[in-house]
Amino acid sequence: VIGLKLPQKNRLPVILVFSFILGVGATFAEPAIGVLKAAGSSVKAWDAPLLFLLLNRHADFLVYAVGIGVGIAVVAGMLRFLYSLSLKPFIYALVVLLVVFSAWAYFDPNMMYLTGLAWDCGGVTTGPVTVPLVLALGIGICRVVGSAGSGSAGFGVVTLASLFPIVTVMSLGTLFMGAVPQPMSEADFFSAKNRPAALSLFNHPEEMTGYALRNAAPESQLALFDGERGKMADYLRKLAAEEAERKKVFGPGEDALEKWASLQGTREQQSAVFGSVEEAAKFADSASSAPERLDPFGLFSRNALAAAQAIIPLSLFFIFVLIVVLRDRLPRADEILLGLLLAVIGMGLFNIGIELGLAKLGNQVGEKIPSSFKAIELVDQKKTIHDFQPGVVQTAVTERGEKRAFFFLKEKDEYRQLPYHERDFNPDTRQYTYVPTRGPLFGATGGLGGILVVLLFAFVLGYAATLAEPALNALGATVEELTVGAFRKSLLMQTVALGVGVGIAIGVAKIIWDIPLVWLLGPPYLLLLFITYLSTEEFVNIGWDSAGVTTGPITVPLVLAMGLGISGQVGVVEGFGILAMASVCPILSVLAVGLFVNRRRAAALREPEPSGKGVAA
Repeated sequence: VIGLKLPQKNRLPVILVFSFILGVGATFAEPAIGVLKAAGSSVKAWDAPLLFLLLNRHADFLVYAVGIGVGIAVVAGMLRFLYSLSLKPFIYALVVLLVVFSAWAYFDPNMMYLTGLAWDCGGVTTGPVTVPLVLALGIGICRVVGSAGSGSAGFGVVTLASLFPIVTVMSLGTLFMGAVPQPMSEADFFSAKNRPAALSLFNHPEEMTGYALRNAAPESQLALFDGERGKMADYLRKLAAEEAERKKVFGPGEDALEKWASLQGTREQQSAVFGSVEEAAKFADSASSAPERLDPFGLFSRNALAAAQAIIPLSLFFIFVLIVVLRDRLPRADEILLGLLLAVIGMGLFNIGIELGLAKLGNQVGEKIPSSFKAIELVDQKKTIHDFQPGVVQTAVTERGEKRAFFFLKEKDEYRQLPYHERDFNPDTRQYTYVPTRGPLFGATGGLGGILVVLLFAFVLGYAATLAEPALNALGATVEELTVGAFRKSLLMQTVALGVGVGIAIGVAKIIWDIPLVWLLGPPYLLLLFITYLSTEEFVNIGWDSAGVTTGPITVPLVLAMGLGISGQVGVVEGFGILAMASVCPILSVLAVGLFVNRRRAAALREPEPSGKGVAA
């Protein structure tokens, strides 16, 4: 409705301001934005300081940058519709800028790690909120200005909404480049020399202390206390006694200090918090035996509030523009208000589904699937054996004469043979902690066979998930109609799904072998410029927009979590870039098939009509 009324009743500046606010507001409402912000916990501060800063302390700035990028994209899209501009010049300028920007970033350690996040932000923006709103606005404006019959009305703005946020996120990174330290070792990061620079990544010193205790090695933790163990013990005793100080360091979680000390702390740290190692062991036993409790009220209230904050302000802005600016009334107000209510409820439930299901599922798959080609520890299956007697340990000899210690464990009616490592035995509490390992399941460690299994899984995941996206089905029907059956719906869906499958497989390979993303993105995007030049405007709009429908509300959280899980197991700094590859490959496949379809259609039109047949009849 607003798309129809705006060009009739207002001048260009009002249309552009509204378009910008629409793009920014729709971005805040995207469910996948929350997944992006949650990804910060997997990045280590000393490995990628700039990436850590934008995903943690300045996560809001990151969302603002993405929103501004989408806002600019919507403005550019509306200008295209109003003046019937071609999409090709926008693509040439943006792609060349981004490839050059990414190539430059490769030579800066901080910016290099930010590149994957920036390109993935382009996929996160084109979700179930932004795409319908932007397309509806564009189609409404096209109807008024007379370009609705051009064959590509409404198309192209999704492409811009994928490219502009990459520019704004990388620009945000350049603003903070000089304010963060360079990547360094963990020990150097917490040293007294680098501590002022390290503090810039956190809101206050207590937050950095809590981060170090939870994530750093004991030697690095000690650096925060000038290498004095007594000073660290006194500080921990102070935390145990003062609740306000404890919350600054470990947050508001119940028993957060005790849980950390009993599960991750050294013996000295456990003694400082509990008074003795034995008390720490008793707490660990009670914590491990107690089932993990879910707070339904907190879960529902938190996600309902987030959904309301995302949708209600944007909806009120629409209503304000319609009633005050356009001086029109709300058509079918009862239906619209009911729809908005259902949208808030639906987004709240969907956010719960992401938090409890998709994100955890993707993370578990990502953590477990590297067992195909390497041995991984199954931390979630850790066992603690009480009153362990070292006398039961036996010794085996390998074919090379190497000695291996092991013992037998009886579980129910079965006897299991477990390896023995002296570091896992605590003589004070007489407890042995065993963390099982799995893999490599296919071939030797690091073998190509196991990696090929992972890549095949990634391809099937991308292919199947894309075919399940509702937006792809709608796009296929539209394309078949626009091309008068020359590019069939089934052909487009298969083409896009194959492109996404290949893209996700390449993205996973990037993480496994730690390949710089610019090496994988540069060549296909430069090739796309050439294919775009050869393609018709109709297929350029369709092909480039096909990347937007592939990164839907199901694919994004699953793929992001899977990439971060794999990166954690294989030991790379960051696991971004899969969404970027899943966006570029379907564009390539669709435009390539589009060239073939156009040539076949042109050849069919050039063939002469068969003469003399059917005349007698």
